[in-house]
Amino acid sequence: MIRPPAAGARIGSVDRARSGAGHWFRRGLLLLLLGSSSAGAATIEGRVALPEPRPAPVVNQRYQIVSTGGVVAPHPPVAVVYLEGDFPPPEREPVVQMIQRDLVFIPHLLPVRTGTRVEFPNLDDTYHNIFSFSRPKRFDLGRYRADERPIPSQVFDTAGLVTLRCDIHEHMRSVILVLDTPHFVVTETDGRFRLEGLPAGSYVLKAWIDSRTTLERPVLLEADGKLQVDLP
Repeated sequence: MIRPPAAGARIGSVDRARSGAGHWFRRGLLLLLLGSSSAGAATIEGRVALPEPRPAPVVNQRYQIVSTGGVVAPHPPVAVVYLEGDFPPPEREPVVQMIQRDLVFIPHLLPVRTGTRVEFPNLDDTYHNIFSFSRPKRFDLGRYRADERPIPSQVFDTAGLVTLRCDIHEHMRSVILVLDTPHFVVTETDGRFRLEGLPAGSYVLKAWIDSRTTLERPVLLEADGKLQVDLP
């Protein structure tokens, strides 16, 4: 006598089919949500009017950050363009690096969001000693070599300009620009910039040029919009 397939076996097959369909539905929904999160992102591009490059004083020839008349600026001139507004806090602590190689800081101008941990790996065959007397962040990492572990670091939790030096190599200088925003970019040397992945809304677009000069302009961003903004 031939018996029909057990009811449980059939139900199991149906359950597996339903389970598989549910898996692909959930996966498709996840991809849809991920896609929609960036689908409405806006873009700003433009150009910042940078000061004319000037020959650095002989004593500053090796500097990428110069101070003239108390004004700290990158050399040659570039700007940090950023979007000022209310943004949700990061889910985890951001971590970036400013390395020391060939007796220079790389990069010599580093914009970060408040709360970012900056690591300072030493890639030279000599000691370095990074310190800052800047009001937003005062610290002294002491002397350390390339094999120092953990990599010396600092959390930059106050917005503002932090000037860094090496106590051993006097020509080494850099700056960290701490910003209350996740949206920023360093311009090209001709002043051109492009900010992508921006949320829709009303903001202020700013361009930091030196410790005395910051340009700004209000902007209204629309979802999937593209805005052309030149500063000043």
